[in-house]
Amino acid sequence: MYNYLLKIPNISCQHCVMRIKKALEEIGEKDFEISLEEKIVKISTKSLEGVKEKLSEIDHPVSEAKKL
Repeated sequence: MYNYLLKIPNISCQHCVMRIKKALEEIGEKDFEISLEEKIVKISTKSLEGVKEKLSEIDHPVSEAKKL
């Protein structure tokens, strides 16, 4: 079960999806789903700020985070 929905407006291709997947895995995140069509990431994390920081580092900043 995911606990956050993250909007990431600049997801535009499968390469973006792979970069986000790799970045999240690098910080130990395992429970997430990325939607290219909806430009969102659903994730179950205890460190929302860490996730947001990592995504900003790879030029995919979170525009909105909503608790589910």
